[in-house]
Amino acid sequence: MPRRKKVSAREILPDSKYNNTLVNQFISDLMRKGKRSLAERIMYQALEIIEQKIGQPGLPIFQKAVNNVKPVLEVKSRRVGGATYQVPMEVRANRRNALAIRWIISYAKQRPEHTMAERLAAELIAASKNEGASIKKREDTHKMAEANKAFAHYRW
Repeated sequence: MPRRKKVSAREILPDSKYNNTLVNQFISDLMRKGKRSLAERIMYQALEIIEQKIGQPGLPIFQKAVNNVKPVLEVKSRRVGGATYQVPMEVRANRRNALAIRWIISYAKQRPEHTMAERLAAELIAASKNEGASIKKREDTHKMAEANKAFAHYRW
């Protein structure tokens, strides 16, 4: 933590094809070892596959999927008097986006389809319908926060 100056958050620029910051953030998270063009190709192919399967534009389906996966509550460990409690906390807006994107990508990697674009498209379609592993992860996170509501007074 800097003592002098407040750290400013970096401005996220929109992507080139859809002119959308969320797509650019997703591509950045999808990227491995600096291979941005490959990550862009996978993302754009996934959106095209969504358009072919559903018959609707891919971008609104993508945005709906990310919004459905965003968690509202999460638990954080808090140590009080020798005991560690799981304290439910509200999730900040930028962390909500980051968690949703991370969960969608991680569960897309575990799917059985052949290419990453197909896996990503299938996970996004499932998430837009409130189904799939990434939605289950959000539900589990909310259940954990709900179960530990008794420790909410330890919030800091």
